[in-house]
Order: sequence, then structure tokens, then C-alpha cells
Amino acid sequence: MSDENLATADGAKNLGWRVTFAAMGINLALGILYTWSVIGKGIPEDWGWTQTDKSWPYSIACLVFSLVMVPAGRLQDRIGPRFVATLGGILVGVGMIVASLTTSPMGYILGFGVLAGAGIGFGYAAATPPAVKWFNAARTGMIAGIVVSGFGLASVYAAPLANWLIATYSLQTAVMVLGIAFLIVVVGLAQLLAPPPKGYVPAGAAPKAGGSSARKSEDYTPMQMLGTPQFYLLWFMYACGAGAGLMIIAKLASIGELQAGVKLGFILVATLAVGNGAGRILAGMASDKLGRQQTMFGCFVFQAVLIILLSRASEGSPLASTVVLALVSALIGANYGANLALFPSITKDYYGLKNFGVNYGLVFTAWGVGGFMLALLAGKLYDKYQTFAYAYYGAATLLAMAAVATFLVKSPHAAAEAAEAPQPAAEGQAD
Repeated sequence: MSDENLATADGAKNLGWRVTFAAMGINLALGILYTWSVIGKGIPEDWGWTQTDKSWPYSIACLVFSLVMVPAGRLQDRIGPRFVATLGGILVGVGMIVASLTTSPMGYILGFGVLAGAGIGFGYAAATPPAVKWFNAARTGMIAGIVVSGFGLASVYAAPLANWLIATYSLQTAVMVLGIAFLIVVVGLAQLLAPPPKGYVPAGAAPKAGGSSARKSEDYTPMQMLGTPQFYLLWFMYACGAGAGLMIIAKLASIGELQAGVKLGFILVATLAVGNGAGRILAGMASDKLGRQQTMFGCFVFQAVLIILLSRASEGSPLASTVVLALVSALIGANYGANLALFPSITKDYYGLKNFGVNYGLVFTAWGVGGFMLALLAGKLYDKYQTFAYAYYGAATLLAMAAVATFLVKSPHAAAEAAEAPQPAAEGQAD
């Protein structure tokens, strides 16, 4: 039975909250991506990995994750979320197990980067669309924030757990155990995902305008979306905002130890995760009230300030204490996490729900490109100059550019309506 038929068979029963929390649980497992700085720091010295080597599996995972979101989104739109999320869970588990059987950068690139990265893409693509479809437009930001908060919060438990497993057993055992556990959890929770039946109208939704033309104008096909300038502005903003955050996430444990002399890097990863998860919910709710662009502007500017502040946290400075760095990490996580609630919400606002899975998948490629480029660049710059300073300043500059771009982007519906509006009669023209 297809997901759609199952949802129809449930009749008027509202499965919105069940689907929302199942999707959040899936993301709590898929968020293993954000523990890479702990895994990377746990790689034994006798493996001979450089900082650049340690950047590659994570950078490839981010890129593959984002690229897989496009076909995964299309599959989700066409056959439903259950199969897509199940496939994601299998790939994540198998990828982690493959990585656990090797000690080479190439083995981790294949296992963690390619296989697990693809699995995360399939699982993540299937989580948000079915959840937001059960609720009215006024709650889009909040529901999207709750679902994706799981991904951000994952490191709260996964970072200390990975750190304990590595210290108690070995890195390879830790990766193996996590892979088996997440395969079971994601595949199990995937069975609870279901979209609403055809014709379902969420409680509190505004009545549809008469005729079908109004609805058609809201639902953009992928090609129609790619034909709008708004898509490219959103893509650029997302690449800057997400890339800056992913760069910090990839290197946070190393930043704590190499730059600030803080040995408990997993604590910084865990506090960043708390902020990451909370920021998604708070930013989603704020954007429902204040507007998407206004919320984005505030997050971009605040993130640039925080990254410059982090650049000053050298060993011996007041900023280099574990408590201060934990607070800064949490705030960086919150501003980064906001992107993951704001951009799916604005994609739904601008381009509709019918093709939301594939449309957001195309927007989400910005997340992967930004993360791939900035995380890899941070490793290369450190290997060359023995400092993360250049990476910080570059990320802050991109965030400032993204903040400026928020003043330029507007809904394609608003632009189309303005173009179609009747023009005032020329001066002197008869009525």
C-alpha cells in the first residue's frame, strides 16, 4: 500500500503530530553528521591524517547529502516519505559500518562521505514535507523548526556518546556501534511517516480562492522555480549562512584544542548542538510572526559578529575559557540552525507545496556547496598558515553579503502581481 493510500484510509484522522515527532526522531539519528569534529579529533595519530584529510569525509558528506536531496525530494513527492526515509536509514547504517572497517581517508570518504551522506539526504528529504502538509500556513515555520531541530540536537547525546565509545573502546568500534543503532532507529521511525490524503485542508487554513488558477499560481514546478531570480538569491544566502556554520561545526573540537587550549572539545560540540536545535524552533516561530527576510537578516549579522568574536579566542585570553567558548558555540549553533528552519519555510511560501520536496532539494544544494567549500577551505588554510583566522574572516564577509541580499529578495508572487497590476493612465489621457 502506498503512503498516500494509507493516509487516505485513515480518513479524517489527523496524524500531524505523530508524523512531526517521528520525523524529528529520524533527524535526531541523522544528525550524526554534526559529531564529525569529535570523530575526526578521535582519529589516532598513527593513522597519519592531516587536517585536510580530516576535512574530506565531512565535506564530501555535506556535498553528497545536498545533491541527493534533489532526487530524494522528487521520490518523496511521487511515492511518499516512508520508502525514501527507509532507504536513508539503510544507507546511513551501511556507510558507517563500511567506515568502521578501514583506517584510510579514502575508506572514510566512501563510507561516511558518500554512503552515509547519501543516506542522510534521503532521510532528511522525507522528514519535513509530510509534517508541514498536515498544518496550516501560519504554523509552517514552527513545524519545520520542530522537525529539523532533531538534526541539530543530535550532537547533545551523540557527541558525548561518540567521545565515550572512542575513549572506552576505539574509534572503529564507536563508528560501528553508531551505524548499527542508527540503521535500526531510522528504519523503524520511517514506518510512521505518512502524508495527508488528497483534498485534506488543515484546521485553520484560509479557504481557497475560487477557481483553480489561484492555486496553480502558488505551485511552481522545479523548472519554473529555476526561472525566477529569487531562487538564485535564496541559494546564495543559504550557501553563505549554512557554509559558515558548517565550517565551525566541522572544526569546533579542533578549534577548542588547537586555538584556545580547551581539551574538552566534545562539550563545545554538545552546547553548539543545543543552540542548533533551539535556534531552528525559535527562528521558525519568529519568522511566522516577524517575516522570513527580517529573521534571516538578524541571524546573518549576529553570526558574523560571533565568528569574529571566536577568532579572538586564543589561548590565554578571557574568551578562551570553556564556559565562554561553550556560550559562543551555542549561539553560533542557534544562528546556523535558523537557516534549516527559515529556508524550507520560505521555499514553501514562495513556490508552494505540490513540488516542495524537489524544490527544496534544489535550494538545499546551497547548503552542501557552502559546507563543502568552507569546511574544506578551513582545513587547507590551517595546514598552510597554522591558524583558522583567514577562514573566520572569509566566513564573516560572506555572512555580511547574505545580510545585504535579504533586502533584495521578495516573493515571486508579489513580483508577478506587481507586473500584472494595471498601470495608471498617462497624464492627459481621457478616462
